[in-house]
Amino acid sequence: MTRLSVEALRRRGERRLKDAGVPDAPIDAAWLLGYLLECDRASLFLRREEAVSEAGQARYEALLARRAAGEPLQYIIGTQDFFGRPFRVRPGALIPRPETEGLALRAIGWLRDSADATELSRSFAALDLCTGSGALAVTLALECPESDVYATDLSDEALTLARENAAALGARVRFLKGDLFGALKDKGDGPHCPAPGSPAAFDLIVCNPPYIPAAEIAGLQREVREYEPRAALDGGADGLAFYRRIAAEAAGYLRPGGALFLEVGAGQGAAVRALLEGAPGFTGAEVFPDLAGLPRVVFACRGQT
Repeated sequence: MTRLSVEALRRRGERRLKDAGVPDAPIDAAWLLGYLLECDRASLFLRREEAVSEAGQARYEALLARRAAGEPLQYIIGTQDFFGRPFRVRPGALIPRPETEGLALRAIGWLRDSADATELSRSFAALDLCTGSGALAVTLALECPESDVYATDLSDEALTLARENAAALGARVRFLKGDLFGALKDKGDGPHCPAPGSPAAFDLIVCNPPYIPAAEIAGLQREVREYEPRAALDGGADGLAFYRRIAAEAAGYLRPGGALFLEVGAGQGAAVRALLEGAPGFTGAEVFPDLAGLPRVVFACRGQT
């Protein structure tokens, strides 16, 4: 095998991915080569004339084959940045998306504003439902270290990954296994995990639930439908199944004046707002834009009584 330069190998990888119909083939080819050579993409230019060993070329071809088959880039390299931090990712949990950073920003802003406005000498408590990789919970814990953060998920794989991310990034999060609020009902412990019928204890609840209508999953791009966990995508017949459950129960876990922030799918904002407006205990439901300006974050506040 002829030893190719870094630049020649990158160009070969780009052609391979383009031929396979991979979106953003030039970017992905460079990412994979940087991952192989343990350098960032800018350094690839500085090393463009460097020869790559035959073993290195073979490993690059193997990485390209995985990406050409549709495996998400993030699962191959094992990380995805979220809120400026590297999160570990792997099959079994949804890959964190940029639009979810808009949800995180809204929730963090609310927590900080509430802490500034209150004179209570207590920590604020936040709950992340359907935590997946833990991106939201870990980000809340790191950006608002005065808060006590809890997170729930039904998947053992997701919870293992979320715990790894919390440990790697130095975040203090209590993880509980269960279906939405069922994790608190069945296994609650600590000052902010109320037993059924006890007073609500959270100031903030956030959730990025499954919201793809079941019939639409087959039409998603192959990276999503074939590799990411269906349980983290399937929102029932109309995509709103989880929102109905959250709307029915969330107020019971919020202190008066507490906030609920939900990420929603494209076109779902009005429907989810209506669910919260019709739910007992909530007031002031609004739909906010994400960082791309799309209506993807729904907010509601628990009434004071």
